[in-house]
Amino acid sequence: MGKFDDLPEARRRGLEKMEEVYGFEMTDGSGDFFRYTAEHLFGDIWQRPGLSTRDRRIFLIGMLVGQRANDVLTIQVPAALANEELDAEALRELVILACHYDGWPNGSRMNAVVEDSIAKAERARAKKES
Repeated sequence: MGKFDDLPEARRRGLEKMEEVYGFEMTDGSGDFFRYTAEHLFGDIWQRPGLSTRDRRIFLIGMLVGQRANDVLTIQVPAALANEELDAEALRELVILACHYDGWPNGSRMNAVVEDSIAKAERARAKKES
C-alpha cells in the first residue's frame, strides 16, 4: 500500500508525479494553491500524452533560465540528474545553448546551478560506492 492510497485519485496521482518530477519525498498539503499544483499541474498537465517527463523537464529548464528563476532551477536540474533524464554532458550543452540564446550572464548563472548539481551528484555517487 502506497502512502497516498487513502487520498482521492487526482490528488494521489498528482503527489506521486510531484515526487517523480521533483526527485524528493512529498507530503500532502492544504489550500487551493497546493490543490491546483498537485491535482491539476502534476495530476493532469505533467501526465498528458505527447511529451515525456524528460521533454517537459527540458522545456521547463529553458523557461526557468529565461525567467532567471534559479531558485526553481536548483530543484529541476538535480532532479533531472537523479532521474537520469539528463546527464552532465546534456546539461552542459543546455548551458551553452542558453548562453547564446538568452545571454551570457544568464547562461553563466545556469552554469553555476548545473555545475553545483553535477558536483553534488558525483559526491553522492562516490559516497554510495564507498
